[in-house]
Amino acid sequence: MGLVDRLNSDMKQAMKARDKARLSVIRMIKTALQNESIKKGTELSEEEALTVLSHELKQRKDSLQEFENAGRQDLVDEVSNEIAIVQTYMPEQLSEEDVISIIDETISEVGAGSKADIGKVMKAIMPKVKGRADGGLVNRLVRSKLN
Repeated sequence: MGLVDRLNSDMKQAMKARDKARLSVIRMIKTALQNESIKKGTELSEEEALTVLSHELKQRKDSLQEFENAGRQDLVDEVSNEIAIVQTYMPEQLSEEDVISIIDETISEVGAGSKADIGKVMKAIMPKVKGRADGGLVNRLVRSKLN
C-alpha cells in the first residue's frame, strides 16, 4: 500500500473515530504532498513523497524546539503529538550503529580523510539514509569521524 493510499485509509478511520488531532495532521500531510505534486506537474514517486514527509517532520521538530525555548508547554504537547503521528508514516529509523557503519563505508568510498571532506561525505551519505536517519545525527557522526 502506497503512502497516499495509507493516508486516505487512515483519514477515514480518524473521521469515524472523531480523532481531530490525527485528522488534522493527515490533512496537512496530504496537502503538502498535493502541493508538491502540483509544483512538480506529475505524481510523486514514493521517494519524493518521503522527502515531503521528512520536510514536514523537520518543520515540526524545529517548532517543538522553539516552543520549548519559549516555555509554551501547551504547544509543546500539541507538536509532540503531531510529530508522533507523522513518524508513523516514516520508514523505520536506522539505529546509530547502522548509521555509523554506513558512514564508515561512505568515507572509504569517497576517500575522505579530513574535515574538509565533510561536504563530500554528506552528499554521498544522505541519499543512502534518506528518511531513515536524522540529518543532524548523520552530520554530527560524520564530523566526529573526520576530526
